[in-house]
Amino acid sequence: MSMQISFPGGVAVSAQVGSFNILTDQPSAAGGQGSAPAPYDLFLASIGTCAGFFALRFCQQRELTTEGLSLSLDYHRDPEKKKLQKVVIRIQLPDNFPEKYRSAIIRATDQCAVKRALVDPPEFEVTTGS
Repeated sequence: MSMQISFPGGVAVSAQVGSFNILTDQPSAAGGQGSAPAPYDLFLASIGTCAGFFALRFCQQRELTTEGLSLSLDYHRDPEKKKLQKVVIRIQLPDNFPEKYRSAIIRATDQCAVKRALVDPPEFEVTTGS
């Protein structure tokens, strides 16, 4: 599997993912135009949307209403090391969500593949050439 990364101008960086082009930029304070989310914001969004998918599928597979279902993601960074310290995902359950499924939806949401990649990180290698 591979992904192509290109540089459309300024400090914007683009990733070609299948038929999708994902554009990133930096905020103006960091030399960008703020025309797209910063890569770090997309990283955090990938955690939230992945967890959201698992929560959504949990409800859909049990034919539970998803009206009112949402997630929020709070994160804390070490200001000196610029390192992500903690991510808290809060699930807002629909009204009348069955009590018997509360702990199960938490376990299901916790199976997010993006989160698991952080818990058991891959090996990284940076090279030059083709």
